[in-house]
Amino acid sequence: MSAPRLEMHGLVRRFGATAALQGVDLSVQAGEVHALLGENGAGKSTLMKILAGALRADAGSMRLDGAAYAPSGPLAARAAGVAIVYQELNLAPHLTVEENLVLGVEQHTLGVIRSRRWRARVIEVLQRLHRPEIRPEIPVRKLSPAARQLVEIARALLADARVLILDEPTSSLGLADTEHLFQLVRALAARGVSVIYISHFLEEVRAVADRYTVLRDGRSVGAGALAQTGTSRLVEQMVGRKLEEMFPRVEHAPGAPILEVESLAGRRLPASASFTLHRGEILGIAGLVGAGRSELLRALFGLEPVRRGAVRIGTAAARPGPAWRLRQGVGLLSEDRKLEGLALSRSVEDNLLLSDLGRYARLGWLRRRHMRAATTEWMQRLGVKARSPEQRAGELSGGNQQKLALARLLHHDVDVLLLDEPTRGVDVASKAQIYQLIGALAARGKAVLMVSSYTPELLGVCDRIAVMHRGRLGPARPAAEWSEAAILEAAASGKGIAA
Repeated sequence: MSAPRLEMHGLVRRFGATAALQGVDLSVQAGEVHALLGENGAGKSTLMKILAGALRADAGSMRLDGAAYAPSGPLAARAAGVAIVYQELNLAPHLTVEENLVLGVEQHTLGVIRSRRWRARVIEVLQRLHRPEIRPEIPVRKLSPAARQLVEIARALLADARVLILDEPTSSLGLADTEHLFQLVRALAARGVSVIYISHFLEEVRAVADRYTVLRDGRSVGAGALAQTGTSRLVEQMVGRKLEEMFPRVEHAPGAPILEVESLAGRRLPASASFTLHRGEILGIAGLVGAGRSELLRALFGLEPVRRGAVRIGTAAARPGPAWRLRQGVGLLSEDRKLEGLALSRSVEDNLLLSDLGRYARLGWLRRRHMRAATTEWMQRLGVKARSPEQRAGELSGGNQQKLALARLLHHDVDVLLLDEPTRGVDVASKAQIYQLIGALAARGKAVLMVSSYTPELLGVCDRIAVMHRGRLGPARPAAEWSEAAILEAAASGKGIAA
């Protein structure tokens, strides 16, 4: 075997008293797709930030194509041929797609940017995405979350990187976009690019990667060829123990109807949706990205205008606006935790409690001790890893941010939970924990409406599943009557969904 393209030896990084990395080793060959695995908080993002020049290691060394490598910052890393697509997108929404792609590497003469020089290259890279709506001149704010994710990937492709880091690249992508991404990754590897692929979807990792490294608690605890390592062994290395069940079931039984939706239509999406959700039931919504699933949940919560149709919560008609929905016992977990789910500049405690401070007030004063106790309890219940309740939410890993957003919703103790991609960016063990929590909520008589692009979790967690196609929601059927193939066929072709 030839010398590695990338070598990382004994990397150490501390944040105060917290050791994020404790001597990590990683080796990646040229033309290899290397999976980096581990739970949320294991150190994956910190390690990649060091590689991409966003952080510096406290100890250890790196070599790139045999030469010492220690970038002074992200631009130096990019100039050296290292590009990264972060899980949390780093785009300027007010700029166009083209301006975002060339941001930081613009060429100019006497201070005047020469935009035409990049245009042909930008167009060529965008064509490889197979998404015609992603045009150079369109502002990024007008694109869907999935399209924005592809713009980030296009920016990395534009850099002609020797090492490309993809951190949860499919978290906002549908089936077709995911397959296009895999084709891009394989083509890049065939051209000699080294790809470091971070994902919590192990079947996805197996489809695209050659070898793997597992991090746990800031240490590298396993490495090898994926073809020679079973899934149970990978999970055991990641969590440090055997995971008994991927989709734990908590016994629950549907009761009386609590949410009734009839012919609901939004300004654009959904086109038509009718269903009944019962207490003690978990109803899953499947469909391709852009089918209108998120718009349906947002319309139900009062965030999107409703053009026609009726929504009843319990025995009362739904009142307009999110504040009324919360008062009627309906809560939403947004798929976009960065922009809508959390206040990233505020503390963990603030994010958990600010939307329902009344219960901690007495005679106009906040009872801080009770607030701290509640925050600590929720962090423990959902396994949110943070240095303390005062740590800023923006400093947490993506998966821990997701768990924090879910904890805030559960803190409201609503009767109807609208969950949009509840396990996005969450590790294997934490997913199982969230599945068990959802089952426990149903056992308490809560009603759960759950949108997910991950078909196995819909089949493993939900009582009934309905599929959305081009804005129209098909009839809900028991999960046992569905298969992955049947769900994908209905989502792609509209089979069984009324026109």
